[in-house]
Amino acid sequence: MTYQEALDYIHAVHWQGHRPGLERIRTLCGLLGDPQKDLRFVHVAGTNGKGSTAAMLDSCLRQAGYKVGLFTSPYILRFNERIQVDGAPIPDRDLVDLVEQVQPAAAAMADVPTEFELITALGLLYFARTRCDIVVLEVGLGGALDSTNVIDPPECAVITALGMDHVRELGPTLADIAAAKAGIIKPGSPVVSYGGQPEADRVIAAAAAARGAPLTVVDFSRLHPVSASLEGQTFDFDGLDGLSLPLLGSYQPNNAAVAITALRALRARGWDIPDSAIRQGLARVRWPGRFELLRRDPPFILDGSHNAHGMRATADSLRRQFPGQKFVFITSIMADKDSDEMLRLLLPLARSFVTVTAPSPRAIPAQELAGRICALGGQARPASSIPQAVALADTLAAGGPVAALGTLYFSGEVRQAVCPGSGTK
Repeated sequence: MTYQEALDYIHAVHWQGHRPGLERIRTLCGLLGDPQKDLRFVHVAGTNGKGSTAAMLDSCLRQAGYKVGLFTSPYILRFNERIQVDGAPIPDRDLVDLVEQVQPAAAAMADVPTEFELITALGLLYFARTRCDIVVLEVGLGGALDSTNVIDPPECAVITALGMDHVRELGPTLADIAAAKAGIIKPGSPVVSYGGQPEADRVIAAAAAARGAPLTVVDFSRLHPVSASLEGQTFDFDGLDGLSLPLLGSYQPNNAAVAITALRALRARGWDIPDSAIRQGLARVRWPGRFELLRRDPPFILDGSHNAHGMRATADSLRRQFPGQKFVFITSIMADKDSDEMLRLLLPLARSFVTVTAPSPRAIPAQELAGRICALGGQARPASSIPQAVALADTLAAGGPVAALGTLYFSGEVRQAVCPGSGTK
């Protein structure tokens, strides 16, 4: 099997039409020897900030001297980024070997696994094979019925900021969404929650109490921003002063506060995580595609804000980093998102928009998205490709700032168009 054949096999089965549940992943893992039983985890769920928080946890745990697995989605440039050990994506040959191991087990199942279930199994096998000390495991969708929830009680469960997203799958209210995310809470395992949403907080607190899981809600009153620039930002949190973070979004210190609180919960369970490891880990973290400065002069920002909750935070970051300036936005949005609300958040900051169709079957066609923007009172022009969109936006900006927003699915191509030959590491 070649690398491309392995990817084709992984992507051949989608989740549509499959009944949600853990039966398939439990069966698949059982056929593979239950690799998750040999691992310890930090399990991360939430609407926004999951990936950034997971990246911070990974970086800090590595600085503490642990061998760390990281499982995230989606990827920016290459599929392998989704499964990492000690900051390095899974090598092509290892991925092929694992697919060849998983394929006959999946074929033996009456109810074949979904794409994400296959990827979860591949990640668990790789982390077990490489003998990771701990794995930072990001939920794909929801929590309770997500395939990552096949694990036993984790060392810590983390629930990041919650908002209204994936309502078709998770439910129409914030309480429904919180209940799905709270499904990762397991008996006796500590829980760290972002908090701040009373409707959701009550659900999470009740779930933790019912399962005897000690709950810590992050105390943001102890978070104090110190400085921010296009070089990074500095902040104090709960006795740790002058923490440095290279991630630029104004929301990232909040994610760091969640990560620090979780690391302290791990420390209370016996993990050796000195403050110096937290400090160094945050200073060295990288998480491409999240309010990332791809170019300084003229400025070009890439951000994967993919729902209204995330777009609100991104708009706030743009105002803080570029006060009084107007942007040309390159935009693609998935059809199942609240596109009108996302666009309304950007319109006050917009000079104009260039729309493009991201490489996803769920993406709103560029022409249609441009029409929606014009109907809301903005100016928009569709582009036929991402490189054309970048070139057109630069022309329209005439030396002013450009920002590419709306989905992570076009991040890799945007990055390549702006910085040819660039990588994520």
